[in-house]
Amino acid sequence: MTDAPHTPNDIRIIEQLARTRQAMHTEIRKVIIGQDEVLELLTMAMLSRGHCLLVGVPGLAKTLMISTLAKVLKLSFNRIQFTPDLMPSDITGTDIIEEDRSTGRREFRFVKGPLFSNIILADEINRTPPKTQAALLQAMQEYHVTAGGQDYQLDQPFFVLATQNPIEQEGTYPLPEAQLDRFMFMVAVDYPSRDEEREIVKATTTTTAAEPQGVLSAEDILALQQILRKVPVSQHIIDYAVNITRATRPKDPTAPDFVKEYLTWGAGPRAAQYLVLGAKSRALLNGRFNVSAEDVRTVSFPVLRHRIFTNFNADAESITPDAIINMLIHAVPEPGIAEYKSR
Repeated sequence: MTDAPHTPNDIRIIEQLARTRQAMHTEIRKVIIGQDEVLELLTMAMLSRGHCLLVGVPGLAKTLMISTLAKVLKLSFNRIQFTPDLMPSDITGTDIIEEDRSTGRREFRFVKGPLFSNIILADEINRTPPKTQAALLQAMQEYHVTAGGQDYQLDQPFFVLATQNPIEQEGTYPLPEAQLDRFMFMVAVDYPSRDEEREIVKATTTTTAAEPQGVLSAEDILALQQILRKVPVSQHIIDYAVNITRATRPKDPTAPDFVKEYLTWGAGPRAAQYLVLGAKSRALLNGRFNVSAEDVRTVSFPVLRHRIFTNFNADAESITPDAIINMLIHAVPEPGIAEYKSR
């Protein structure tokens, strides 16, 4: 078990987080109608120092949602439109030659690219070549960029939200499995309900424009990210996350028959890590110090849906990754007391 948050400041921040969460939603709803689950997952990923891949058709306010979230969190925000001609230096920055007027000497100066911001919207990440995708994904993993042999640290907190259009795949460069694994969550952005759509049309066809107010700051988020790592997790929860992850692998002895029938490849160890971190962040957002198995089950869908790969059998029967995850949750039991007594 990890060290529990015990300092008075840690406890105070956690107790305030549930109230802050409500204030955040109130401010975001001034601009965004609906999509509560999406916003919840984005907040959970940020607390966990994770990144998100948002998949949804055009026109669902993904860009507006992310820019509004940045305002409410008082974070800097940059949107990068990924295109086939985008080069790595276009996003990371580049060295330019500059002349010192007083001495006449020329020297290189690094000009920072749009990656140097707290929240990055990588719009249509699958429309840019692999070389540029790799530059972004390296920054996501290592929190720095390299230019001219020098490392430049990125601003903290650093949070990448990449979008993909699921219906238009011509001329795209799909992310390889290893790069998909860098994203903590794959978030499905769906159509609004009828009532929400009525409210959207009503709100966006008038001259009234609401301005959300900041609720948290970069310092608050960094403090919460540190506290999240201290939240205690029982061996029972860790084993449950590991068991679910291992059950996605067709060659694992614990894999159910439907996994062997419908999947070609399962999730790696990073999935179990994100199941635990996601469960921790869900508990924190609900003002709880304890992490439950229900927290793990809830985050299983966004954590696993881009880490399991269906085969022809699943495609022929229209069985989606989400359907398989739902079957997994019912098939994999929580570890019992007997398992620990036998150790």
